[in-house]
Amino acid sequence: MSTLLPDPAAPGSTAPYALLSADHVANAARALEHAPAEHVLRWTVRTFPASRFAMVSAFGPGSAVLIHLMAEIGASVPVLFVDTLHHFPETLAHVERVRARYGLDLRVYRPELDRDEIEARYGPALWERDLELYQQITKVEPFRRGTAQLDGWITGRRRDQSATRGVLPVVEGGERIRVNPLATWTRRDVWDFIRRHDLPYNPLHDRGYTSIGDAPLTTPVRPGEHERAGRWRGAGRLECGIHIAPHRDVPATADTAA
Repeated sequence: MSTLLPDPAAPGSTAPYALLSADHVANAARALEHAPAEHVLRWTVRTFPASRFAMVSAFGPGSAVLIHLMAEIGASVPVLFVDTLHHFPETLAHVERVRARYGLDLRVYRPELDRDEIEARYGPALWERDLELYQQITKVEPFRRGTAQLDGWITGRRRDQSATRGVLPVVEGGERIRVNPLATWTRRDVWDFIRRHDLPYNPLHDRGYTSIGDAPLTTPVRPGEHERAGRWRGAGRLECGIHIAPHRDVPATADTAA
């Protein structure tokens, strides 16, 4: 598969995304369209230095597949997780299980205000009154801080997850590059892989939560509903904001990355 792609740098070296042309990104997207996910990951770690690239993970089913595949091909990049301070306890416990199993270089970013400070400044249950501001404070701002020095990142997004992802390319250009090795996979593909390899997953999935975000904004999915129907139920929203623009500025304080 690598012979189909123009070399961004000399053999055995890596090149920053700034040196990749739009044509190279487009060619990579076409060449990798039908490639196995592990081939996409090999291309990614060969093309970008680990110091400038990461995997962005909410530790959902897609992340389970990608983390396992990275281990299988003997590659490693930092794994960036945004702790919004509003996750389910089951989610945080699952993150720690996966970290221990794979020895992840896990980098956790949190809002610059703790939960009490958010409530003191903006009032209780901000998500009920200003969902956009809530997402900016708890997720988008920490994510932007965590990715500020990166050329790009790997995601577990798939085309079948929502209408906003229906034409998602395997390699996505823009301000920074995003690699989506599972773009062409289906939900069934993901869960077949998890069961076949006995991978750890969030136990909330066994209780009807097909897509898991913050506890106040996530509900189980009823039979016949779409996979992401339980996210932001009733808000007419399909994305949290980290993969789309523009972003709304929020007050900045000290860095609280851990």
